[in-house]
Amino acid sequence: MEKILVDLGAKSYEIFIGENILSGVENFLSGKALLVTQKNILDMCKENFPYEVALIPDGETSKSLSVAEKVFTRAIESGLDRKSVIIALGGGVVGDLAGFVAATFMRGINLIQIPTTLLAQVDSSVGGKTAVNHALGKNLIGAFHQPRAVFIDLKFLETLPEREIKSGLGEVVKCGVIRDEKFFSYLEDNAEKILQRDLKTLAHVVRRCCEIKAQVVAADEKESGLRRILNFGHTLAHAIEEETAYKKFRHGEAVAVGMAAAARISHALGKTSAENVRRLENLLKRFGMMTTCAGLDADKLYAVTFRDKKTVGGVVNWVLMKNFGDVEICGDVPASVIKKIFGGLCNGN
Repeated sequence: MEKILVDLGAKSYEIFIGENILSGVENFLSGKALLVTQKNILDMCKENFPYEVALIPDGETSKSLSVAEKVFTRAIESGLDRKSVIIALGGGVVGDLAGFVAATFMRGINLIQIPTTLLAQVDSSVGGKTAVNHALGKNLIGAFHQPRAVFIDLKFLETLPEREIKSGLGEVVKCGVIRDEKFFSYLEDNAEKILQRDLKTLAHVVRRCCEIKAQVVAADEKESGLRRILNFGHTLAHAIEEETAYKKFRHGEAVAVGMAAAARISHALGKTSAENVRRLENLLKRFGMMTTCAGLDADKLYAVTFRDKKTVGGVVNWVLMKNFGDVEICGDVPASVIKKIFGGLCNGN
């Protein structure tokens, strides 16, 4: 088992990465626990979690205030108090929703994240962002609430549907773009092993992504500066998800298209080379991911970007690429450039 420290002073915690490591969760329980999960996940590993359970439906639509209210009700019925723990067992939807409940129930109780998807393991379970969606935008209602610990059991990756692996790879590729060119090259060199689910290779991928995110979060916990680079590809991604009612694209799939858009905008502004754009899009395609969003309405997507959380004073703050491992925040991207790029993507080009 490997450990990665997320250094946040009094709010520091460790990420545990390994195989068959879930017995360690017991060490972090000081009172009652409520397990928030989905039925198919619980059926696979119920013997590991003899706790009260709140089951939520599958899908992004579970990230809502109405479902959160049902989890609050289960917490009250189960007698949880301020020393109790919410355990999030599942992918990003479960982690975000359970984290939001933990952040707000009795003004905040302990949270343990047990991510079961690649996307959650490399991204959403680490960093303390919790949220539910609103009809007018994704993740608009939430709080920063750091977990007490994150347990990443790599054995979960063996049973994931292929599409979930590919979705997680969207966030994996992002880490190489924003922070580590050497890691991006590693992904290029080991793409086949990753798709074949070689656990040794996946262990390195998960560990490096967690290291990158831990470093960024430790430097900027509440996204006042550096942490905004983690949103590379997410401005368009969130618009795509919203415009398709969270039914057509997995999050990582939308992020892949969003990264292609951000890279193309970067090239149009002279910030990165055409070769860098080609290299990024080629890797995404090797992982079986789309880099366009044919059939969607470019004007509608453009309008939705202004509801993004990164928009301040009516200005969308784009994360743009300079080189692999080097990105910047840019708030003065001309509308004409964005609309042209969106138009190409929506035409399948």
